Amino acid sequence: MLPDGPPSGIAARRLILNIAMKNRDPAIPDPVLPGAPADHLSARQRAQRFIALVEAAKGVGALAASIGLLGLLHRDLSHIVSVLIGHFGLDPGGHYPEVLLQYATMLQDTSLRTLVALAGGYVIVRLAEAYGLWRDRAWGEWLGALSGGIYVPFELRHLVHRPSVLAVAVVLFNVGIVAFLVWQLWRRGKLVPHMRR
Repeated sequence: MLPDGPPSGIAARRLILNIAMKNRDPAIPDPVLPGAPADHLSARQRAQRFIALVEAAKGVGALAASIGLLGLLHRDLSHIVSVLIGHFGLDPGGHYPEVLLQYATMLQDTSLRTLVALAGGYVIVRLAEAYGLWRDRAWGEWLGALSGGIYVPFELRHLVHRPSVLAVAVVLFNVGIVAFLVWQLWRRGKLVPHMRR
């Protein structure tokens, strides 16, 4: 039984694609429609989308942490952190508990506007980078390479002063992402601006 009226947009595209696929030349690769499933993506595109998801997760995580910190700003953070350190049985004189106490004191001394501006800027950069990488834009690759490259010297410094398997993994992961994005820009011819004669 045939449906009444003309086919909808999606049904029409499927009908045209089915007719084209029956009469196609086997030497011509299959067409990829907008919104096609991810199995039509190349390995490069899948890697780039993975990086986009990582960056989006960083942005969403930073947003959630910022909202959580904003709720704690009018409380005695040093006391809260001291109670948590005692609750988990950590040595208050240890390196990480001491760092947590320093950050708690610093957060109490920081103005709300400065904290919101810094967190908001970080979230915007990460989400914009994720969008640009997902949509395969050169500006997204630039943003990713620059923002990732900024952290590499600090991560290397941390690795030298406090070597661990986790520190090595973080450095290798971030250097790999930056190298991949720089390679993408080089492949596009967008790494070095064209010289005018």
